[in-house]
Amino acid sequence: MTLDVANPPAEPAPATRSAATRSPVPDHLQLIVARIEKSSSTNRTLTFTAPDGSALPGFVPGSHLVVQAGGHSNAYSLTSDGTHPTAYSISVLRVADGAGGSRWLHDQLQVGDTVQVLPPRSAFAPIARAAKHLLVAGGIGVTPIVSHLRAAGRWGRDVQVLYTFRPGNGAHVDDIVSLAGPKAEIFTARADFAGRLRAVLTDQPVGTHLYICGPGPLIDHVVAEAESSGWPASRIHFERFGIDALDAGDPFRVRLGSGRIIDVPSGTSMLEALEAEGVSAPNRCRQGVCGECRIPLTSGVPVHRDLYLTDEEKSACDAVMPCVSRAPAGAVLEVSL
Repeated sequence: MTLDVANPPAEPAPATRSAATRSPVPDHLQLIVARIEKSSSTNRTLTFTAPDGSALPGFVPGSHLVVQAGGHSNAYSLTSDGTHPTAYSISVLRVADGAGGSRWLHDQLQVGDTVQVLPPRSAFAPIARAAKHLLVAGGIGVTPIVSHLRAAGRWGRDVQVLYTFRPGNGAHVDDIVSLAGPKAEIFTARADFAGRLRAVLTDQPVGTHLYICGPGPLIDHVVAEAESSGWPASRIHFERFGIDALDAGDPFRVRLGSGRIIDVPSGTSMLEALEAEGVSAPNRCRQGVCGECRIPLTSGVPVHRDLYLTDEEKSACDAVMPCVSRAPAGAVLEVSL
């Protein structure tokens, strides 16, 4: 599942280095496919381990793993336990008309194969100080919620889960029920989910934080309901998946070090606009998660939409991820290219 996060928490992942010591591109991990399971008619769960069975870098709930698959690099939420892990598990939805990564993971990858990944990175971790965690998921958006529940069980956190999906397309339902018990509610009818959501949002203790992951329309609906019920934005956290989850953005311009100016239309990424004009920039995932395309910013204030830069790095306004980040309408960003 690829990602786009609002209100990312400050709690750092154990595997994440500080901005002062982290290189633009983290080291790769070579892992072995240890297990493949069919978690639903359209989802496949993959488990990776180190070739020698050694421990892997730990991670906080809500972390993702960038997997290089069939010539593509995509980020998928980790569903396994991040405390002293010896394995990483992800669930992959087969997207027939996608770029090809999910098809390769479904149709080509076999147990025993080697895959290359980037270490886990989090932008959707639980807020440790929250009095309660209300988790809402739709479809394959349940994957980061599973890791949240694993941590909640380990640390004794108060949780409640609402999970909705189309009949036959649920993933990790058994995990949700096992981990959350009576505090898990499963829905396959949209009207039932909408009615229950409205009631739940108005009956939460002070200090509850809301976490939402799933398709854009679901997130928009839940956020709107929460806001109308008086929830402050600081207690609403959501994670969209897929680059298509990002809006088209406003048109802006980029000034290169040579003084040349390139227009970036709405619906076209800065990276695509640069490439169309013959300007090359390193890139890999093209989803704002791997850090490969990071370029220095010498002037201008970007609209950061990546999941790689830290909050401090974004505030510094000295770097930008051209694959996803943009600028306000009509603004000019000056980059060192």
